[in-house]
Amino acid sequence: MSRGTSTRSSHREGAQMQQVDVVVIGAGFAGLVAARELGATGLDVLTLEARDRIGGRTWTDHRLGRELEMGANWVHWVQPHVWAEMTRYGRGIERSPRAEEAYWRGADGSPRRGSLDAFMELIDAGQQLVVDDVREAIPRGVEPCEGRIRELDHLSLQDRFDALALDAEARTANESVWVGHVNAPLDRVGLSSALRWVAAAGGHWQLMHEASATYRVTGGMRRFAEAIAADVAGEIRLGCGVVSVTQTGTGDDAHAIVETGTGERIRARRVVSTLPVNAIDAIRFDPPLPEAWQRQHAETVASQGCKIWLRARGHLPRFFAYGSQHDPISVLKAEFFLSDGTGDSTLLVGFGPDHRSVDPDDLGALQRAVDELRPGIELIEATTHDWMGDPLSRTTWMTHRPGQLTRDLCELQQPAGLLHFATTDNAALWGGFIDGAIESALREARAVAAALRGPEPAQRRAGLSPRARPGRQRR
Repeated sequence: MSRGTSTRSSHREGAQMQQVDVVVIGAGFAGLVAARELGATGLDVLTLEARDRIGGRTWTDHRLGRELEMGANWVHWVQPHVWAEMTRYGRGIERSPRAEEAYWRGADGSPRRGSLDAFMELIDAGQQLVVDDVREAIPRGVEPCEGRIRELDHLSLQDRFDALALDAEARTANESVWVGHVNAPLDRVGLSSALRWVAAAGGHWQLMHEASATYRVTGGMRRFAEAIAADVAGEIRLGCGVVSVTQTGTGDDAHAIVETGTGERIRARRVVSTLPVNAIDAIRFDPPLPEAWQRQHAETVASQGCKIWLRARGHLPRFFAYGSQHDPISVLKAEFFLSDGTGDSTLLVGFGPDHRSVDPDDLGALQRAVDELRPGIELIEATTHDWMGDPLSRTTWMTHRPGQLTRDLCELQQPAGLLHFATTDNAALWGGFIDGAIESALREARAVAAALRGPEPAQRRAGLSPRARPGRQRR
């Protein structure tokens, strides 16, 4: 009997209920890696994905004349889990273009223009002061809750800036750099988000900046995710959202019943949820989720911003521009040149702290926002995906509110009976990044495999016939 086989059935009376060893909820990077690792042990794994595509909060889509990353994008070799996966699948990296010009706000709020070196000189002292205590706060990046961070976790990033004696121009520039990283107003983001990422980069803020916004995966995230999916032994069922997970039975008969929006019911020995904290209530859990999940979901994590792509007329000089944390777009970069039948154009990528302040259909408002950052640009069109409004994510990349990291992270990593949680939201090292999704998947796949090792996998035990092939995706 081949690995990853399954039989499909409805929940009608008298119909056979599908049985598998593990149901993985979600086919983002966490779900794909967890399914691959579990399938490789001989377990029967079924991956259920509510979207009509794999990738989760990574999404390569053709818009504005080329393939664009609507979600997560940048990677780096200091992120060990994603780099190992890239090595495994032969994925290279491409550098985002180095800026020829820099724009920022002067002390009076007016746009200033200079070189990259001039901007780096402006922010250097402030960036260091923000994270100057990182080696005492989080001595080891893999243990983000150990150290003085427990004494500091009540502080917001804004609290830290308010305690620094920076002049107006340096303060605005430094604040906007961090708004670009944390994707939310600084008074809503824990200082812990800055400290843990810098700790993951060995205590060097310059390396952290490079790791988070410089190198793209060659071929895009979609092809990267597809390469992993091709190694998944069991079925990846697309367009199949989960509505409930019910744990029942005791001892050797303990199992979970997973019900989908289409009425299917699957019996599983273990379930791995990859849902973000903000979207975890899309599923009814019985018994209810652990307190940390309920509490953090009720609060939500801090991120609430946006990523937007803009097409501008003509080939513009490579530039980046920073506004203030109160602008609709606080960070803007020139990324790609296009030449087609409509003429030359430049694709810009922007980030803002509040998704409600950016409407891709209101080109006039976007033009005014861009004029404040970098004068002389004529916008043609714009596109975005509202991850905050997407019911399957309700967040961009995870950043903690003050107090959430040290209070909740350890509990968020613990299984709840037969239910395990693999998400970048509960990763130890690069939480909020693709690397964190992969880390959590490896962690939980190992735990599930250890728990199930010994008894025969479900299909060999039940003698069910093969229905899926490795990497199979069904819509």
